This record gives sequence, C-alpha cells and structure tokens, in this order.
Amino acid sequence: MSCKCENDHLQKLDGEEARIADYFDVIAGTSTGGLVTAMLAAPNKKRRPLFAAKDIKAFYMNHAPKIFPQLRGPFGRMMRIFRSMSGPSYDGKHLHEVLREKLGSTRLHQTLTNVVIPTFDIKRLQPTIFSSYEVKKKKNNTMDALLSDICISTTAAPTYLPAHFFRTEDCHGNIKEFNLIDGGVAANNPALIAIGEVSKQIFKKNPDFFPIKPMDYGRFLVISLGTGSPKIEAKYNAEKAKSWGLLDWLLVGGSTPLVDIFTQASADMVDIHIAAVFKVLHSEESYLRIQDDTLQGTLASIDVATRDNLEKLANVGEMLLKKTVSRANLETGQMVPACNDLEMTNGEALKR
Repeated sequence: MSCKCENDHLQKLDGEEARIADYFDVIAGTSTGGLVTAMLAAPNKKRRPLFAAKDIKAFYMNHAPKIFPQLRGPFGRMMRIFRSMSGPSYDGKHLHEVLREKLGSTRLHQTLTNVVIPTFDIKRLQPTIFSSYEVKKKKNNTMDALLSDICISTTAAPTYLPAHFFRTEDCHGNIKEFNLIDGGVAANNPALIAIGEVSKQIFKKNPDFFPIKPMDYGRFLVISLGTGSPKIEAKYNAEKAKSWGLLDWLLVGGSTPLVDIFTQASADMVDIHIAAVFKVLHSEESYLRIQDDTLQGTLASIDVATRDNLEKLANVGEMLLKKTVSRANLETGQMVPACNDLEMTNGEALKR
C-alpha cells in the first residue's frame, strides 16, 4: 500500500507512465520484499517496469493462496504440524512457476534501477548479497543470476519453503554454486545494506552520486517499509519458553518461535541503528520507517493466505498510511509517534 501511495503521487506529478524505479537510486528487499523489489525494477519488453505498484496487490491476491494452500477441516492444523516435522510446509512449486513465467530470462544486471536482495548460503554459512551495482561494473560476473533464482532464494523461509540450489556460469566457464535460503535470517531489514551499497559507490566516485563527506547521512533519503509484527500480542514469554525443547522452539501453537525471534531481531537492530545515526547527525527527517507492530492472530502469520486475511492485511496497509509518523522506542521496542512529526501521517511523509 505504501508503494502504491508513493507511485500514485509520482504519477500526479509526472504522468501515468511514472514508476517508482524512475525515482530511486536503489531498491532493496528481503524475502517477500525481495519479490516486490524485482517486480518494481525488472523490465518488460518496452524497457519499462514489469509491474506498477498498484499491480502488486493483485499479484499477491491471485498467487499467494496457491503458494500457501490452506489445509482445511478439523484436522488441518494437525496435518500442517505433522508436515512441518518431515519437511517444508509448502513445496514452492507454484511460486517457482510464476516467477519463471513473469521474470523469464531477466538477469540481475538488467534491472531498470539498482537493486539489493539479500539471501543466505547455508553451505558457506554466510550471507550472499545480490547487488546490481556489483554485476553492472563487472560484465559476465558469476553473481549475475536470473532474477527468478534470486527471488526463489530470498523467499525460501526455513520450515515454510524449500532451500534453493542453482548454478551460474560466466563467459570464461567459471561456475558458481549457490545453496540459498531466505535472506531474512541475516538481513530481514535490508536498509543498512542498501545504504552500504550506495556508500561504496560514492567512495568509488560513481558519477550517479554527489561526493559526500564521511558520515554525511543528510544526503541520503531512506524509506523503509516493514511487513508488520505482533509485538503488542506478546505471545512468547520466559515462563512458557523455559520448558521448551527443540521441537517447541521450532513449532509451538502453530507459530515458529525461532524464525519469529531471529527475523524480528534482525529487522529491529537495523531500524534502531539507522534511527540513532540519523538522529545524532540531525537528519531524522531523511529516514522514514513505516511499520505496524500491532498485528495479531492470523494477520501476523507468514502463510495464512486466505482471501479474507489478505484483504485484511491490505486494509492494515491503508490504515498505516493514515497513522502519524513513528519511530522505534529504544526501551519498549514499539513504534511511537515521532516528536518532530506529531501532525504528519505516513502518507503525507511519503509525498513530502
């Protein structure tokens, strides 16, 4: 919804053909955010973005129920738990098919603006960052993977979707193998990685950027969109967790504590760091974080992809645009209204 709001505003200024990729030096995304990143930056046959922001909701409404088919009936939940014990909850076949179909043979270097999409290589035990900056400066780079492979990898959330293996080969016959899962295990909030990629380009005197002094973050304009969290629900506590064994940490009450904790910690640490740096440098208005930490029940789930739940999530996004600009409270971890922007909504901040 935030992407659509921004895109609608740009179209009012510059016409119906205006797209988000025309205005951002870099778009970064992890997991489902990586998928959105690719949709906004991948070219169609006319060398324009494959998707407009307004098309993304329809994509999820059409395909999410097929990616995460729901087990119904009185034994549905039990069957899901049993299936999770023996393998991923979902086979990922529809996701793979639709990404191959939509993205075709498009490679990383072909994006219309620069993109940064994190993944994690479980064989090397280290993050693998797919950055179009890196592949554009060096032709025939083994990191110049198909966008479809990158998207399949960054959405391969442990316990939900299978890990993804693929190879790339450059013109010299050098082969690189990838054994990847969801980038959220390392960088659930990729904003800091995106800032780092731009900083490297500035250091290398890329003509796309004005030279800046060290720590001159005032020259950056960062919009960070979260996917929501259930902090207010407080569904885990020490009293419950002190008796958990291995299986409970992996799956309890239909939730996945370890996945939830690692991804939330990764996202929050980045938000706290960036917010603190921009504040110290008196550049708070250059960083906008849009996040809802009040999700509860199925709204906070990764895979409840019923049409009703997806519509409710879309409504959450619409309402979030009407809420005042907020920042993370370092003591409580929750989003609270920003002191300097008490009267400004997220929607207004996007148009500023």
